[in-house]
Amino acid sequence: MSSILFEVQEDGIGVLTMNRPEARNALTWEAMESFSIAVDGAHAVERELRALVVTGAEGAFCAGGDLFELDGYPTRLDGARLAAIMGEALVRLEALPIPTLAAMEGPALGGGAEVALACDVRVMAEGATLGMMHVRLGICPAWGGGQRLLRLVGYSRALEWMAAGQVFTADEALAYGLANRVAPEGGAFDQSMELAAAFARQDSQAVRAIKRLARAGVELSPEEATAAERSEFPDLWAAPAHLEASALFVARKNHRPA
Repeated sequence: MSSILFEVQEDGIGVLTMNRPEARNALTWEAMESFSIAVDGAHAVERELRALVVTGAEGAFCAGGDLFELDGYPTRLDGARLAAIMGEALVRLEALPIPTLAAMEGPALGGGAEVALACDVRVMAEGATLGMMHVRLGICPAWGGGQRLLRLVGYSRALEWMAAGQVFTADEALAYGLANRVAPEGGAFDQSMELAAAFARQDSQAVRAIKRLARAGVELSPEEATAAERSEFPDLWAAPAHLEASALFVARKNHRPA
């Protein structure tokens, strides 16, 4: 059975599943290559995608890299290869033009936390954990998770949590803004799919524009981000989706009883 599964449902919601439940979905070299290929597959069909849910099989999100395999690759060259495969894959995941959601049961630790942080939205189940605890193994994040964490929570907290190897419960992650929602245990995937469906019901061009302007706020100066946001508006204003919605609103308003 494949270590990474990718499918697109009829409603345009893609699902990428890390599928090594016997190892809490820890990533081997093969799984990392398969993850990268799955992300490329999502890009190949992005015109039909409305959202993408990233999850793990059977009660775990991802316990990071599989040390039972990776321990046998101790050289600097091995480290560079490890950083590159998933680091580049997560850059491409982040670059998808549609909302991405991490549906998190069980552990999301080390590299698993980096995968979660590369998604736009995180739904954690009660009992799930999130931790950038690389330092406990004498290493640092390498897949971009350190920078994503810093942008989410600021320099001081990011440094503290990474340098201490902090692991958070779902409720703690929600309180600190690392998670968007907490679901009942076993319910992270269903709640993520409900949220993905809410995105999918909206006009796809408007949702994509909203993701672009949100990314601009993360990546550009305030002035550039404001200009980018303003530039998105005119085409949407003149697009059929807005014209139809506006006309319907006006018609309903005009037909209300006095």
